[in-house]
Amino acid sequence: MSPSPLVTTDWLAAHLADPHLRIVDIRGHVLPATEPPPHYFNHRADYDRSHIPGAVFVDWVQEITDPDSPLHTRIARPERYAAVMSRIGVGAETLVVAYDDAEGMFAARLWWSLNYYGHERVVVLDGGWKKWTAEGRPVTAELPAIRPAVFIPRPNPRLHRDADQVAAALAAGVRVVDVRSQAEYDGQASRARRAGHIPGAINRPRRDLVSPEGTMPAPEVLRALFAGDGINDAAQEVIFYCNAGVAASYGLLALRAAGYENGAVYDGSWKDWGNDDARPIA
Repeated sequence: MSPSPLVTTDWLAAHLADPHLRIVDIRGHVLPATEPPPHYFNHRADYDRSHIPGAVFVDWVQEITDPDSPLHTRIARPERYAAVMSRIGVGAETLVVAYDDAEGMFAARLWWSLNYYGHERVVVLDGGWKKWTAEGRPVTAELPAIRPAVFIPRPNPRLHRDADQVAAALAAGVRVVDVRSQAEYDGQASRARRAGHIPGAINRPRRDLVSPEGTMPAPEVLRALFAGDGINDAAQEVIFYCNAGVAASYGLLALRAAGYENGAVYDGSWKDWGNDDARPIA
């Protein structure tokens, strides 16, 4: 089993003064697919009012995405991503702790994106902002002094899939997991022009991978859930997709928390597949 990609609030509280720690606040929210756009929002104003001491803010909507992509949240290109990480002081020895107020979804996106660009020293605060504040942990409105670092992006293709790779994987019997809602999977709502799902993909809504307390379920609970989806081998390849790659990153985080290593994210996800008439849908 691999080390957990999560840390507890107790752990973070005990390490707030660690000079090699960079806490990243990446709070935000997404409106349901049935609502009119825009759907994606950051919570910068909330950060300005109060955040974990030492935390810096990263805008998941704009800063770690590619502004030239019509898919809105596709991962930023290497030079853009590196500029953001360098500005907030993430260097080779930095341990990044990401948190949000969305039960780990945006923190997972930062976790995946850092891993994709070769920075594996990153974890997600289990329970995030809601658990931290519910426990009465310290908060502040003070902005931290940040010393810029040098972040060198080294893309890891093992963690990223495009549409052609997903199609080839399905043909080879690879498990593809759709973490959107049941309604979206069934074609009752869609953020893309077409509704439905990728033929052969199974549905495991992200909500199933969050405990009632808003934390990650225990590893044994996750393994039981994944076993029900035909995922029970640490070496088995698994590809996650959602609407644009954000919730899919949480799916991969849950897979890692279960102790399984061989997963990837379809970064374009349904917005890519569902808007391409050449791709089959179910």
